[in-house]
Amino acid sequence: MTILVAALLLIAAVVIEHRCSLQQWQLLLVYMVPYLAAGYGTLKEALEGIVHGDFFNEHFLMTVATLGALTIGFLPGAESQFPEAVFVMLFFQVGELIEGYAEGRSRDSIAHLMQLRPDAAHVVRGDETLTLAPEEVTVGDIIVIHPGERVPLDAIITKGSTTLNTTALTGESMPRAAAEGDEVISGCVNNSGVVYARVTKPFQESTASKIIQLVEEAGEHKSKSEHFIARFAKIYTPIVVFAALALALIPPLCGGVFSEWLYRALLFLVVSCPCALVLSVPLTFFGGIGGASRNGILIKGANYMDTLSKIDTVVFDKTGTLTQGRFAVVAVHPEQCDERHLLHLAAHVEHYTTHPIGAALRDAFPDEAHDGCRVDNVTEIAGRGIQAHVEGHAVYVGNSKMMEDLGIIWSPCSTPGTIIHVAIDGSYAGHIVISDQLKATSSAAIGKLHQIGVKRTVMLTGDHKAVADHVAHQLAIDEWHSELMPADKVTAIEKLKDGNDSSTVAFVGDGINDAPVLARADIGIAMGGLGSDAAIEAADVVLMDDDPVKVATAIKTARRTRRIAIQNVVFAIAVKVAVLLLAAVGVASMWMAVFADVGVTVIAVCNALRALKSSN
Repeated sequence: MTILVAALLLIAAVVIEHRCSLQQWQLLLVYMVPYLAAGYGTLKEALEGIVHGDFFNEHFLMTVATLGALTIGFLPGAESQFPEAVFVMLFFQVGELIEGYAEGRSRDSIAHLMQLRPDAAHVVRGDETLTLAPEEVTVGDIIVIHPGERVPLDAIITKGSTTLNTTALTGESMPRAAAEGDEVISGCVNNSGVVYARVTKPFQESTASKIIQLVEEAGEHKSKSEHFIARFAKIYTPIVVFAALALALIPPLCGGVFSEWLYRALLFLVVSCPCALVLSVPLTFFGGIGGASRNGILIKGANYMDTLSKIDTVVFDKTGTLTQGRFAVVAVHPEQCDERHLLHLAAHVEHYTTHPIGAALRDAFPDEAHDGCRVDNVTEIAGRGIQAHVEGHAVYVGNSKMMEDLGIIWSPCSTPGTIIHVAIDGSYAGHIVISDQLKATSSAAIGKLHQIGVKRTVMLTGDHKAVADHVAHQLAIDEWHSELMPADKVTAIEKLKDGNDSSTVAFVGDGINDAPVLARADIGIAMGGLGSDAAIEAADVVLMDDDPVKVATAIKTARRTRRIAIQNVVFAIAVKVAVLLLAAVGVASMWMAVFADVGVTVIAVCNALRALKSSN
């Protein structure tokens, strides 16, 4: 509205100038009305900058240049520049408006995450249900989550089942099923059934709160480009002011016309405003962070995005990163019985164990709990396996060491994975192969990394060599190392960097057991950050779901963001230098100066808005 009023007042002033015969001082008063309407905010900012010792900001430069243009007509032989002065200030306000809109767009792209913050929680206490602020709920309370409501705190379902909309957290539209015993994460939306859940974390430590805090702090971590622009502006602006002063005073001392050189100096000041650089570069990185967050990728700051754009080596953990982290039966090789009976015996023996291998065997034979078989004398032998009596038969389920201890000759197996041998009454019955399953997108993730120009993909795992070899060959990974302890992974990262200081290495892990190596890499990327405190704390980048394809997406987004920032810097400097040279030799006009300042700023800001769109 202010800009519209100022524009109308400027048109009115031009009409008055052409229809009325007024003196210079009268025209000045006429043009001061639209000038003050358009420039009140700028004049105020300039004055506040002077009071606080910040003389050389864009508001100060614009004020000096436009006030000079308003008064230059009073010098002998000089033409008045009243309309130009007002238009410069008016267009400067248009530029500020567009910058504000662009910054708002960038903030909105991140602000959607603030919707994660729940408004209330329904807490069951005694025979009544209370509606409380999430901050008032304590760990152990039972909360009720109705369909359509946002999960207020991290909790475990104690009753009911539903599907959860995790779009705001992960960027994925596919709902997740959740039933009794499953964890629900704050910020998700309950799609269907009413569920009761026991709170596991206070509100301040909930996933939603940590994500919001992470996003709010992202702007504090400036990139190298932003630091350079800030230092550049602090040195550049005073130099420009003194150069303009010299341009106005030195040539007249050598015989030049003062009004002519003063006008050139004023153009010099308008052109030299570093707005395009100071505003567009931080806005580009801020927009890039916002665009990535919409895709479920949280980058903790512009400095990490800067480094991420230079990644040429990506190192993966295996379990839980490239694989699902869940064991499953992949092959059954019976020798004394059929496959079903071998699985039946193994599932019964492993019924009482909490080991992942036991769970895999039970999942492979889900009917074991209902077939009426009697299981007695279950004994777990540490480092070997489990023995039990099933329907009166002595059944042994374990590794090759257990078979050797029993003096049973077991058959070798060429299928990669964990081999579980089964013996019945002292005789070898066969073996079952259990393996962690690859994620559906792991192969595509490695392919996309190679496609975007990542030079090396590496896998580090504590698993056996045969398993690592099998996974690496399936995924076409360039290099892999197996049977590593957590400390060995740190050493492996250091070796990857030794002798190649130009290499920039990212490590991708689950963020729980890999904190040391996440910290040692140039960029630590946490997979499966949904609900993982260690992931959010240890990593520089958090992928809010466990899709490894988003590693390539994050790198592409960072590269695109940095490329846009460089485009803005090159464009702004090139145009400004060209017009500054033209102003110094008297060829440039005030309109060219306006374009070189506000026009370039608007173009750079509009270009920066492209960073809001995350790469896929």
